[in-house]
Amino acid sequence: MEPPDAPAWACGALLLAVLLAAHPDAQAEVHLSVPPLVEVMRGEPVTLDCTPTGTHDHYVLEWFLTDRSGARPRLASAEMQGQGSELQVTVHDSRGRSPPYQLDPWGRLVLAEAQVSDERDYMCVVRAGAAGTAEATARLSVFAKPEATEVSPNRGTLSVMEDSAQEIATCHSRNGNPAPKITWYRNGQPLAVPVEMNPEGYMTSRTVREASGLLSLMSTLYLRLRKADRDASFHCAAHYSLPEGRHGRLDSRTFQLTLHYPTEHVQFWVGSPSTPAGWVREGDTVQLLCRGDGSPSPEYTLFRLQDKQEEVLNVNLEGNLTLEGVTRGQSGTYGCRVEDYDAAEDVQLSKTLELRVAYLDPLELSEGKELSLPLNSSATVNCSVQGLPTPALRWTKDSVPLSDGPMLSLSSITFDSNGTYVCEASLPTVPVLSRTRNFTLLVQGSPELKALDTEPTADGSWREGDEVTLICSARGHPEPKLTWSQLGGSPAERVPGRQGWVSSSLTLKVTSALSRDGISCEASNPHGNARHVFHFGTVSPQTSQAGVAVMAVAVSVGLLLLVVAVFYCMRRKGGPGCRCRREKGAPPPGEPELSHSGSERPEQTGLLMGGASGGARGGSGGFRNEC
Repeated sequence: MEPPDAPAWACGALLLAVLLAAHPDAQAEVHLSVPPLVEVMRGEPVTLDCTPTGTHDHYVLEWFLTDRSGARPRLASAEMQGQGSELQVTVHDSRGRSPPYQLDPWGRLVLAEAQVSDERDYMCVVRAGAAGTAEATARLSVFAKPEATEVSPNRGTLSVMEDSAQEIATCHSRNGNPAPKITWYRNGQPLAVPVEMNPEGYMTSRTVREASGLLSLMSTLYLRLRKADRDASFHCAAHYSLPEGRHGRLDSRTFQLTLHYPTEHVQFWVGSPSTPAGWVREGDTVQLLCRGDGSPSPEYTLFRLQDKQEEVLNVNLEGNLTLEGVTRGQSGTYGCRVEDYDAAEDVQLSKTLELRVAYLDPLELSEGKELSLPLNSSATVNCSVQGLPTPALRWTKDSVPLSDGPMLSLSSITFDSNGTYVCEASLPTVPVLSRTRNFTLLVQGSPELKALDTEPTADGSWREGDEVTLICSARGHPEPKLTWSQLGGSPAERVPGRQGWVSSSLTLKVTSALSRDGISCEASNPHGNARHVFHFGTVSPQTSQAGVAVMAVAVSVGLLLLVVAVFYCMRRKGGPGCRCRREKGAPPPGEPELSHSGSERPEQTGLLMGGASGGARGGSGGFRNEC
């Protein structure tokens, strides 16, 4: 405890200090090293340091707690008996703290788990005898992070017609230390509202200390609402402090308000399906949609105007009217009325629209499914239809446009006019609605015949035995029959890609008889017939017969040349026959002797002698005949 006579003690200490200064070997004045502020998170251990400076043989260190009443109870003390000895520590009063205060071997005050109740001023006093007494105070701050921020919005319906601020929500931040601060936000932006009551808005706050010593903060927001707040999101955030000047923030969830505001505008339209021009197809399911911008959703009355009288069709909170399988008789004026009695008098709460049902009846033709006309005749076919809006008519054949309008004129009909004619009705403003009707035109007439002439394969002429395929095509109605003047023709078949045409073929070999008579193809039906004759011109004989004739001529010429050669030889020998000479001995008088020398040409010898054995031997006289 503090000494009883403080002024006298102070004067004595001053006198002692003067005396010590006069003696050089006196002890130095005592000083303390104590941090003025110690910050710690709740539940963490903390140590308060108190270290005397200088060298002292004996001193007493004491820790005091500065009470809220101003008293200074002693918590613990430590005494040093001599230089270098250990401190003798004693805990005097823990004041019911659990766990109790402790002193470590260096005289530091230890708090095992910091609590909010530990947030006090702790005084350290050191008495060092002749060196004097010193004291210092350390302030302990204990921080606690608050729990998650909670918000409780007003779940009622808030009217924008109120001219004063209404309670919006209450925000709670519990069990923090020091007490957090609460900020309100609208659409993510902080709201600058005062704490004093204000018609436009304000907030109130209340702080409660819990039994644990922690602090809880409750803030309530009041605002004057506008219609624009119907889609706004609100939330609050708790801002709290941490050691070393750090800060934290805990945001609540966002919420929206249910507002009551009167209707200012009404919309009424035809839902899907509908065309850009506003037409709907007969047979579709159509929705009429009515929407007012009041909240909560007002009541809607949907009706139909007939002879300026309202026929109520439906009353609901959605503003929807469904017409299933709509018919042309349901065309007319429909209306919607919003039953909002809070709306201003100048607001138009009723809207009307014109429902236009498009329809297209089946088409009718002046002719039946088939129309039969004679060749080179003319005709007119009419196509009629009922529809709304006015249908557009078009005639086509094989997807090729022919004419626009209900009338189709056919003149100078040919076989090419055969085919299917289509009348198509469409509604330009309702593209998905159309109908078609068709008829088939059959042209009656005698056959039209076309023959495919074939050309020779080589040198521009036919040869005996060449194979050729003849083709005849015809058209007409009834379908013509194709016949050939020679057996073997194929049955008539329809020609792919050529409407109304039939074709037949005949394969045969070319002969001289065909060149003379030809082959005919005939097409016939009840209206007449047509005929075509295939001619082949000059037909040459086959290549093998011509070769035999050439060989016979060659042999005849060869025999003729041989006879001429024999006659020539006989003229050279001087007589018409062969002469005889001896085989041995001198030749007869007047005849030259044949030389057998090497200068005689073998060819000449053989020609005159007829060869070594060519002559006939006469008896045994050693003569032979030579030519």
